[in-house]
Amino acid sequence: MLEVYHEAFITEIRRRLIGECQERTLKCLDLLSEEEIWYRPNELSNSVGNLVLHLCGNVRQWLHSTLGGIPDTRQRQSEFDQRTAIPASELKNMIQQLMLQSDKILKNTTPAMLMDTYSVQGFAETGVSILVHITEHFSYHVGQITYFIKAHKSLDTGYYEGQDLDATS
Repeated sequence: MLEVYHEAFITEIRRRLIGECQERTLKCLDLLSEEEIWYRPNELSNSVGNLVLHLCGNVRQWLHSTLGGIPDTRQRQSEFDQRTAIPASELKNMIQQLMLQSDKILKNTTPAMLMDTYSVQGFAETGVSILVHITEHFSYHVGQITYFIKAHKSLDTGYYEGQDLDATS
């Protein structure tokens, strides 16, 4: 029975993280100019480019270095300090490579790994909590990026194009 729950959980994480979050991030980057990607309204705000770097760093640290066993070399503050524009194509490639590696790790995650405890960013977290964290954290920042596009470009991102969101069944 545990195998069924494990498979369902990993399938849902892959759908939300790789299917939705990755695709939405790539779509958003396509909707922005380089200047817009690196725009900061003030010093307390992050640019879309900084958020992309932050998301990559977070997933590498929380997923790749725990369940994937890859050494943690993250320099978190540098994700926010980046001021030199990195082209959209490079940011997109970073996201795609991140998700390719993440998908491999997720496919190799066992039920025991989900229950084990790992040390990450000063926290003791189970494999389950790590996967929930990276998914909700990624989604949160994709929401910020989406809001930026809607507020500054008056564009609908079309995430749900062709779907009736008022359907009740």
